[in-house]
Amino acid sequence: MLRWNNDYNHGAHPAILQCLEQTNDTAYPGYGTDEPCEAARKEILKYLDNDAVDIHFLIGGTQVNYTMIAAALRPYQGVVCADSAHIHVHETGAVENTGHKILALPGVEGKLTAEAIRAEAEGYRTSGVQEHITQPKFVFLSHPSEYGTIYSKKELTDIRSVCDEYGLYLYVDGARMGYGLGADSADVTLADLAKLADAFYVGGTKCGAMFGEALVIANDALKDHFRSYMKQNGALLAKGWLLGLQFYTLFKDGLYFDITGHADVQAMRIRDAFRKKGIPFYIESNTNQQFVILTDEQMDKIGEKHIFEYESKLDDVHHVVRFCTSWSTNTEDVDVLLSDIEAL
Repeated sequence: MLRWNNDYNHGAHPAILQCLEQTNDTAYPGYGTDEPCEAARKEILKYLDNDAVDIHFLIGGTQVNYTMIAAALRPYQGVVCADSAHIHVHETGAVENTGHKILALPGVEGKLTAEAIRAEAEGYRTSGVQEHITQPKFVFLSHPSEYGTIYSKKELTDIRSVCDEYGLYLYVDGARMGYGLGADSADVTLADLAKLADAFYVGGTKCGAMFGEALVIANDALKDHFRSYMKQNGALLAKGWLLGLQFYTLFKDGLYFDITGHADVQAMRIRDAFRKKGIPFYIESNTNQQFVILTDEQMDKIGEKHIFEYESKLDDVHHVVRFCTSWSTNTEDVDVLLSDIEAL
């Protein structure tokens, strides 16, 4: 069986395993105060065009999200996100567990719009009973979205303008950041994000690392005692150098962009095969996630050799399923999938 149901089903890129093996007998100080973490920060900074940011390494995406939100907000403030956002549908109420309400708004192809954010913020501003309702304060975007769609630089700039107008923080979840940056339609860079967002993270878990995410904090107001919030939320890894070594390896020679770009190329091959076969898409994506609509018969047939992610039932005979490529997807496996798509 070939597995296409997620983008974290292999351990780590061989270069990372080699680096970990070569440094296994080296002793380091704990909690990210080590040479590998500092070296990784320097490599990431080369892509940000902003030396004033803080960079922290955490273990996983959910942990990054709730730690950042807990550090940023007062008890009466909430998080604005698209209704498909990971924090809303896949993190078991982790944000609410910090004491902050999620204000989920209808997304457009998985994305939050500047207009929707403005309406939510304006509703609070003009309310005569602000002390009775949650204040929208933290705007949460995913790039790419849960549907594989990406924000354009104009969309992010428009959202930034609304955030500035209403005093909102702008945060970008980058669990699949590499696949978004590598999309053929992308016009957003890490330097753009460092300029437009108050904070964002560069995902490693789904992009070649064994585990780990690199959180970039650009807004000085969010930097104060952040390591204390990390410790309080179980996010300050004692063996922090394990994170530093991985991100150093991914960024020192641009490996991160090479392997995530490869995943996008393979995903486009899969997209084109479904198109050629006349199989419709639930949503158009230029990244590593492809959402297609299959009949019961098609789903059963391709499921004989391939594992994919079931998303939802569209009607009595049609279903939305997701095929995911990753940094570890090889050309030969895609060739097999393409042949089986053709045989549907």
